[in-house]
Amino acid sequence: MHYDKTIALKGGRTCTLRNGTAEDGQALLDIFNLTHAQTDFLLTYPEESTHTAQQEADYLARKTQSADEIEILAELDGTVIGTAGIGCVDRKEKTRHRAEFGISVDKTYWGLGVGRALTGACIECARTAGYVQLELMAVAENKAALALYKSVGFVEYGRNPKGFRSRTTGWQELVGTE
Repeated sequence: MHYDKTIALKGGRTCTLRNGTAEDGQALLDIFNLTHAQTDFLLTYPEESTHTAQQEADYLARKTQSADEIEILAELDGTVIGTAGIGCVDRKEKTRHRAEFGISVDKTYWGLGVGRALTGACIECARTAGYVQLELMAVAENKAALALYKSVGFVEYGRNPKGFRSRTTGWQELVGTE
């Protein structure tokens, strides 16, 4: 799947949202490790990533060739500052209408509209791909993210009080949204 759009950020700067390609393997690995070190709201810790830049490049190549999955990079002044993507929950008949959504943005750029733009891009791509339901889990303490998702139409469908076990804060409640 392909995506390419330039958006205006708060403060007047512009940012490019585009599908990642094989050439972006190292950049994807770098932003993954950075964002996962900056917040306790994401699924893994940076050292849990076992992927190499080549594996990330292969992943991006597969997503680029896919008709219904994508990994979108947010690029500002030639640097990847965020990423978001959608993937099919399952290809079986009863679940192929559902897509999972994931997002992370370099904390330096929080509050500028990058997350909102990436979320909108994923919603757009999910519709184009024919998905009926786009879903994600978010840490309940991540109030800004939950407010963003609600503002673009996501609805809470459930909670898991022991969804994550943080090294620093203990149990983290996860909020399921669609």
